[in-house]
Amino acid sequence: MKVGIIQFPGTNCEYDTQHAFASLGCETEILWHKNDAIPQGCDLVVVAGGFSYGDYLRSGAIAKMSPIMKALKVYANNGGKVLGICNGFQVLTETGLLPGALKRNEGLHFISRHHHLKVVNNENDFLRHCSIDQVVNIPIAHHDGNFYIDSEELQELYANNQVLLKYTDASGNIDNPNGSVDSIAGICNKAKNVFGLMPHPERAIEALLGSNDGKAMLEGFISA
Repeated sequence: MKVGIIQFPGTNCEYDTQHAFASLGCETEILWHKNDAIPQGCDLVVVAGGFSYGDYLRSGAIAKMSPIMKALKVYANNGGKVLGICNGFQVLTETGLLPGALKRNEGLHFISRHHHLKVVNNENDFLRHCSIDQVVNIPIAHHDGNFYIDSEELQELYANNQVLLKYTDASGNIDNPNGSVDSIAGICNKAKNVFGLMPHPERAIEALLGSNDGKAMLEGFISA
């Protein structure tokens, strides 16, 4: 399996992501934002976390104008699989590949810690190795992780099984760290080939680092 990982000025999780997929036996390639095409043979493209362009205008708002994002839209519209993690999730909402928007955290503070998530839907490649209502422990690290969507679009998300993950405590009870609507931590598009989440599964693949719960998430894409 070949995984392309997009790198913008300010991206800081591309090598974590590369290490995570390489440890799962994948071929990986870092894709510079000025590239105007997705390499042939990519089975998955990851928009990695960080602070693209320093988030100087709005998280993901400048990155969406990079040449590679035009290519990514074509790739996704042709059925290619895309995963946006943290800032990558923000970029995907800014480009319209995913619905909703990411706002400043409700408490106006940067949050960096492990946090529990509950699996809401696993009828997709990303979470197919996880169980419904399974609680996982995944790091979060964001300042603008407050997912917002209006009530009509929220109903559509649920109707189409696009809500994937919610923030909870270790028992699966809602524990919302940033004010996200319905405590939503991750979603997908209607076609279920574009995925976005604020937590960092690529930082949770080795128990030595506090959790390996992210491993099953990333493995869902392999041989999918």
